[in-house]
Amino acid sequence: MTKRTLGIAVVGLGGAVGTTMVAGIELLKKGSIGTDGLPLAQISVDGMAEYTDIVFGGWDLFSDHLAAAAEEHDVLTHKQFVAAEESLRAIKPWPAAGNDRFLSNIAGTNRLGSTTHRETIAKIVEDIRHFRKTVDSTVVINLASTEKLQAEGNESFNSIVAFERALDENSPEIPPAMLYAYAAISEKVPFGNFTPSVAADIPALIEFAEKQGVPIAGKDGKTGQTFIKSVIAPALRARALKVEGWFSTNILGNRDGLALSNVDSLASKVKTKSSLLDDILGYEVEDHIVDIRYYRPRKDNKEAWDNIDITGFLGQHMQLKVNFLCKDSILAAPLAIEIARCLDLAAQRGEKGIQEQLSVFFKLPMSRSAKPEQAFHRQDEALREWLGR
Repeated sequence: MTKRTLGIAVVGLGGAVGTTMVAGIELLKKGSIGTDGLPLAQISVDGMAEYTDIVFGGWDLFSDHLAAAAEEHDVLTHKQFVAAEESLRAIKPWPAAGNDRFLSNIAGTNRLGSTTHRETIAKIVEDIRHFRKTVDSTVVINLASTEKLQAEGNESFNSIVAFERALDENSPEIPPAMLYAYAAISEKVPFGNFTPSVAADIPALIEFAEKQGVPIAGKDGKTGQTFIKSVIAPALRARALKVEGWFSTNILGNRDGLALSNVDSLASKVKTKSSLLDDILGYEVEDHIVDIRYYRPRKDNKEAWDNIDITGFLGQHMQLKVNFLCKDSILAAPLAIEIARCLDLAAQRGEKGIQEQLSVFFKLPMSRSAKPEQAFHRQDEALREWLGR
């Protein structure tokens, strides 16, 4: 691989996933772990940044250095934390853009002191430019807490001209995720949205990315339950096993789970988790229920439970049950790293706009077509074909 430093600027750097990303790369640099746990570690592609050449910066609403944040999230083992602590302690997040309409007022938060969208964007751009001076290339990855579900059909989102006007008018309909996306694209920096929030996935910012020649991808990282669903559903279809109902429930107790206890944020997450089943199966599953609950004692240890009611030959009724006991950030962190590496590779190859080959990483992948491919095995084939070009 080409020796080249990749800077990953993370929105929500101090969260459980962000700190786990940083710790993983730092432990890799120290030789404390191997690459076996990283999804694409066995693929060597010319132009792709090496793991040991990745550095991190980013924004967060909490100003603690990453060692304090990682200790609070309690994802790492004690041995891993001790080995990475010095490196984590050296990184402090930059002040983040927050929206008081969506976030509770938390004393001492690390927020930008701006009053307008343009001022916020200017400060985000300043951070990106400063960070870019220290690396060879840069990617922005959004890992911030889920924002409320945006109303569809907003005219301000339909073109870059209308969006620019809405920025000038300081429209309250533009959330922080879009400001980060706009700032990154304006600086010709690739942008990946690992959250369910609406960010670059509006016509205005897709148009902007095309004009700027910037690769973009999203949204909502496909880590646990939806990943399993995208594997099982194609197999059921192939065997002509009719899905009569699919009940999915989740409990988790990390900061992401806490954000999802807000009904507006929860609506965004449920939409992305519910989106793929009908597309894969080719028919509507009337009783497809998705339930997510914040349950503090679990912390980052998530439980995803699925009950699938199916009918087979001669109309006989059967059931399939899946219980996935997983670690939320351990699943998410390596995917976010790989998204950044792939977006950077796309930029090196001169590609722009929606990077549909990265669909394998997302619950609701951005697509140039009306319906994106949702079956995991086909998404994986598309990614690997692209990597091998």
